[in-house]
Amino acid sequence: MTDLAARARILADDLLFPAAIEVDLKGEVPSSHFDALAAEGFYGLAAPKEVGGPGIDFPTIIQVLEAMAGGCLSTMFTWVQHHGLVAGLSLTDRADLRERYLPALISGELKAGASFAAVIPTPPRLRAERVEGGYLLDGEAPFVSGWGIIDLLQLCARDGDTIVSAIIDPVAGEHLEVQPLDLVAAQGTSTVHLGFTRYFLADDSVYGKVPYADFIAGNTFVSRLNGCAPLGLAARAARLIEDLGKADVAAGITAEIDGVRGRLDASLADPPSLPAARAAGAELAFRAAGALVAANGSTSVLAGRHPQRLVREATFLLVAASRPEIKSGLLELFSR
Repeated sequence: MTDLAARARILADDLLFPAAIEVDLKGEVPSSHFDALAAEGFYGLAAPKEVGGPGIDFPTIIQVLEAMAGGCLSTMFTWVQHHGLVAGLSLTDRADLRERYLPALISGELKAGASFAAVIPTPPRLRAERVEGGYLLDGEAPFVSGWGIIDLLQLCARDGDTIVSAIIDPVAGEHLEVQPLDLVAAQGTSTVHLGFTRYFLADDSVYGKVPYADFIAGNTFVSRLNGCAPLGLAARAARLIEDLGKADVAAGITAEIDGVRGRLDASLADPPSLPAARAAGAELAFRAAGALVAANGSTSVLAGRHPQRLVREATFLLVAASRPEIKSGLLELFSR
């Protein structure tokens, strides 16, 4: 385990997990959590060394994400959205935007959210129409996390077969309607629904344009990273089960986690296998949380207890960052 991964594990165990119940009950992540992540250098995770980032390897990224998810899902899910803009600005040819925003994003002085899933379906949920000086956006972004926490929003819209990526201010207005969402778990993510009506997106804020096919192909890596949260949650459930004296049950879950992680890693070279691996991870998290409830007994259903919180969070992860093919895989697993 690298130093960065070890620090993530310590931060998750000593800060995030002890506060996770309070975060869940209040539906709010304390700003001190994000300050601690910034102080430890975790906001620059996706940046290569040549632009000021740590330039960490893939296994370390996986270890960090899993550790954070096992500490506090609300914190992890809000923080992880930040890295899409860090990665995008690290690669853009818009030097002005990179110089303006990237150093502060890497340090955590600026915090970002992300909204790109609305461009994946056909027809897209968020459409861009080319006009003089930029684009007009119409449609919706159904789930955007970090509202009221983030300083910038990475936004993707679809103009025909082109994906337009830009930076916008996360501020409601006449052309941008914001509706807070009441979630079954991870309410601390401050997730909202955004509605766009003739919203003007200036060319000055656009940092990338790619063909739809290339965007979908590049989404494989992101989808692999999204598989970290269920495994981190399952690992936390396994540790709690072991603390209850059920070491054999915990060992079985841990072995399954290792197996699913291997499938997820292998899917990078075999993208068609990724949805099944993602489904296996989400199902395992749900089952591991259920096992914790059974091992702990009747107090598991009381508010303010970790077992019921993890079951609700595992429910959240059955659909978070999911796709129709993952849903099909889950239904197949649940029907066995």
